Parts: sequence; C-alpha cells; structure tokens
Amino acid sequence: MAYSELIKNFNRIRDYMREFYVYGFKNRDEYTQKSARSYDDERRRLESWLGDYMQFRQTPKGKNVFISVDSRMCSHNPLYNGWKAKSFTDGDITLHFIIFDILCDSEVSMTLGEIMERIDGYLSGFRMPRTYDESTVRKKLKEYVKEGIIEAEKKGRQLVYRRARTDCVLDKDTLDFFSEEAPCGVIGSFLLDKLDENEDHLAFKHHYITSAMDSEILCEIFAAMGEKRRIILENMNRHTGRVTDDHVVPLRVMVSVQNGRQYLMAYSIPFRRITSFRIDHLISVKPDKVEEHFEEMWAELERMLPHMWGVSTQGRPGRPMEHVEFTIRYGDNEPHIPRRLEREKRIGRVEHLDRNTSRFTADVYDASEMVPWIRTFICRIVSIHISDRELEEQFRDDIRAMYELYGLEGGETNDI
Repeated sequence: MAYSELIKNFNRIRDYMREFYVYGFKNRDEYTQKSARSYDDERRRLESWLGDYMQFRQTPKGKNVFISVDSRMCSHNPLYNGWKAKSFTDGDITLHFIIFDILCDSEVSMTLGEIMERIDGYLSGFRMPRTYDESTVRKKLKEYVKEGIIEAEKKGRQLVYRRARTDCVLDKDTLDFFSEEAPCGVIGSFLLDKLDENEDHLAFKHHYITSAMDSEILCEIFAAMGEKRRIILENMNRHTGRVTDDHVVPLRVMVSVQNGRQYLMAYSIPFRRITSFRIDHLISVKPDKVEEHFEEMWAELERMLPHMWGVSTQGRPGRPMEHVEFTIRYGDNEPHIPRRLEREKRIGRVEHLDRNTSRFTADVYDASEMVPWIRTFICRIVSIHISDRELEEQFRDDIRAMYELYGLEGGETNDI
C-alpha cells in the first residue's frame, strides 16, 4: 500500500506528535509501542505537515528527530496542520462537491428526490459513472445538517435542503487571538484559512501550542457539558502505562497560565467527589446518560473554587483547609514586587503593612500547589507559616540546602 500523508483517525498520530514535540529525544529503535515501519510512516506524515519545524540531532545511540518551534518566528500554531490532513474516499469527496455545487445558492432549496435527479445528471456524462443510492445521499445530507453547513426545513411531508448562509464578517485579529489562546482554537485556524489577509498583528510571548493535539477530546467534553451528560474517560497513567475507564460528570475546563496545561474538573461517580484529570492523558471520551444532578455538582465546584490555588481538591469534601501565610520585605526601588503580589494573588489576600512590607494569606485545599510560586519570593520572605507542618519544614529544608549548596552564611531559617 502506498504511503499517504492523510489520516483517518487523529488518535493514530497524536501520540507520535507529542513524542516528537514534547519528548523529542528518542531514536527509531526506542519507539517500541509500534513497529519500525509505523514509526517511519508517522515520521513522514509529520514531515509533510511540519517540514519547516522538523530537526534532528545525532547521538551515540542514533538519530533523534524532533519538532522545534520558536514562537518569536511563528505566530500561528503549526500543529493544527495535522487536523487538516483527514483522509477521505473518492466517493465521499465526489459527492461533497456535487452536493455543494447543486446547492451553491443559499436561496435554492430542494427535496432529496430533486437532489438525486441533479446528481444523476452530473454523473451521466461519464463513461463509467459512479452511482449513489438514496440512503447514502440522505446520510450525507443529515451529516451536513448536523455540522450546520446545510439547513433542513419541513415543507408538508417532505424535508427540503439548502446551503446554510455564511455571509458573516470574520475579523482576522479576533480569529488570530482565538486560534492561539482558546481551547479548541483549531476552529479559528480553519476559519482563518478562508480569509485572504496575510498580515499578522499579534505575537505571543508564551505560546502554548501542544493543546492543539487535544482539540477533539476537548470538543467532546464541551459537547457533554452542554448536554449536562455523563462521560466515560479512557485515561492513561503516563508513569505506569495503565489505562482506566473513569465515569465522571464534566463540569469545567481549567488552563494553567504557567504552562498552558489543560485540566478537566469533573465529578467522579464511583468516588463521589470532584477531582481533576489532565486532558493530555485522555485517550478518548464516550458520552453516557444525562446527569439529573448536574446543577448540584456544578454548584459544589463553584463553592470549592475560592479555595483552589490550582486544580487540586485533595480528594474529600469537608477536609480542613490548609492555611498559608508569608510576609515579604522589599526596597524602595522595588515597587514591582507588591504590584506582582497583587497581580498573582489569585484566591489569596494581600495586606500592605507599611511602605516596604506586605503579607499574603490564603486558605486552600492543597498548600503544596503554592510552594513553587512562594519560592519565587525567596530572599524577600521574612516569615512564613503553613498549617501543614511537614510541608513547611520541607520548605525550610530546601532553603537550608540552597544555602549549603552555595556556601552561604545564614543557613538556619528559624528567623523565617
């Protein structure tokens, strides 16, 4: 069978795209999940879509191929190209263009019978014409109605079809921003392809492009949310390789401002609690029955949000909050420090004690989520208190270790 750059199922290439972009350090022999031939096929597909971004590094173990994207030089997510390479059959693509030529004018409407007559007229000029039965055309029209590109209206006993109106004005700057920042931004990328404008006005300092690979998963999650429906997540543990089926009610998608990672906040049916799932660990999403208590679960998450620094809920309702409090001191020439504290406080509270001193306090489900952020104020922290004593001691131990590593005096941290 000849190699083709087109794919039927995006999941087939999703893992390879992640391996090449995120973990671009494996050579051909280290890809053990699939055969060497599969590796070569997927690599060639990636090169056909992302040739300008593919690089390789020669190592003692062999040649490592990887994707390298510099956001300063690339204003549009190149990984969206994978979504624009879906395969199709000769029959599908032929029928597609025939239908849209027949319904080229949005003012023209036809019944299924009238469309079938026109199709026969198209094909009669060929020596060996392709034939379509009424059932195939009906299914294709139904698919397009669901996608919103054809409209169906009941007239008497018959359905009549017409092309959906598409005379909307598309703003390029809005689409540029949506396609690069919003979940399911690939939709904006498809719309951008319809515009003739090429000039870009936006650039992104922090350009998180890997979410493009999870667009289909996100779309199915959003659809289930809209219908207030349970879903079954096929979820992979990246450390053990174990795959589980999790029965949940999807409530909210949260995106990290630090690394662009996307999480699903959902109510776990078996464990009867709200928890988070990394979306890039999800293999598939299957719709389940409508959830009667969706609004109650949504309200429970809303009550929890004022005490969530990130996405951790620590697993059980009614668990005591963890209190975090630290005080920092800064110089007269550092007004950016209190401004930063205000800007990044999230659910916390900031109290400015005097011109050079501020105190931050928060009550959270999981104080460990805050530690990386608190560390960025080291050298300005004059006191710190965490109700989780073990976590507080670990924080102090880390500072002691840092002092020892750099041979600094003041390794004892009793003063903070």
